[in-house]
Amino acid sequence: MRAQIFNASHVVLVPGDKLPSWVFADLRTDHAGEVGAVCIYQGVLQFSRDPELRAFAEHHLATEQKHLRLISGWLPAAQYSRLLSLWRLAGFLTGALPALFGSKAVYATIEAVETFVNHHYEDQIRALDSQHELSDLRQTLLDCQADEVAHRDEVAAARGPTRPNLVLRAWCAMVGTGSKAAVSLIRHI
Repeated sequence: MRAQIFNASHVVLVPGDKLPSWVFADLRTDHAGEVGAVCIYQGVLQFSRDPELRAFAEHHLATEQKHLRLISGWLPAAQYSRLLSLWRLAGFLTGALPALFGSKAVYATIEAVETFVNHHYEDQIRALDSQHELSDLRQTLLDCQADEVAHRDEVAAARGPTRPNLVLRAWCAMVGTGSKAAVSLIRHI
């Protein structure tokens, strides 16, 4: 274990070490978000029969499961959000409902989710820029963010240049707003 004291109540960390208290809230949101992302793709797989969309969802599910393992390595189980059951349901519905309407709806939804996630990770990465003792954690978040941006760009290309209809745009706005509200709540619960 590589740990150094940098003040009386905090230590430098690697996965499994004690985190500074200010980091727990951010990692709690990351963990819940990755749980939700896993459930999004499970929802898509539950309802889609399109072989191409299923292959897409299986590939992305594997990436989100990897992210969940990485974040779980940093956050002790005692620090997980108490709202994970609700987050699982919300994630599943965020994947399942668009899957009922086809690939364009799924791709637009994933683009909305990944746009939010990119900004969310970026804020955390910036907060860690000056925390050199947390460089391993920062790198973990950078790696996860790079995957999420790749997902966003992949679905934007798959969705094509056509603009989503009004209902789909409203759905995507709701997904973005809901994600932002959930992060605010999960930081504390």
